[in-house]
Amino acid sequence: MSLLRRLFRGGLPVGFTGRLEPEESVAAVAELTEGGHLVATSLGLWVPDDDGQRRIGWHLISKASWSEHAMVVTEARETGTAGEAVLIGDLPPRRFPVSAPGKLPRAVQVRVTGSIRTRDHRDLPGGGAWFVQRKVPGRDGVVLQVRPDDGADAEAVARVAAEVAGKIREALH
Repeated sequence: MSLLRRLFRGGLPVGFTGRLEPEESVAAVAELTEGGHLVATSLGLWVPDDDGQRRIGWHLISKASWSEHAMVVTEARETGTAGEAVLIGDLPPRRFPVSAPGKLPRAVQVRVTGSIRTRDHRDLPGGGAWFVQRKVPGRDGVVLQVRPDDGADAEAVARVAAEVAGKIREALH
């Protein structure tokens, strides 16, 4: 970390407990009404956690919206793999009441949508799934994420996800 960044904390709020990566830069900060902050950086959104702050990578934010003085974030968790595809499922949305949003809603929107390269919904036997190619912050290339619809046949989704990932790999080589 450079001397200037240490002195000025890179735009970080007082009391921020997360550890930024050397190449990570702050894009926007918003103070939460109940204490703490949301911090948007080049690598993800820092949110309050039981242990202080934790970063959610932009590729793991399924949805983020600004509504009634709050940022509502739906985080995805990786549930498995199918070939080179990553299977994901959404966690319950979290609501973060913000006293003054400033640039945060726009910064989050730009980075979440900017991580998406392609997205397509497919109807499959027993249900459907979203196939989304996303850029992972700090890494080269993209990852194929597959989010099954509620009630979709998990085995059918995994089988098709592996096939699609294989076809993408073949097309790139």
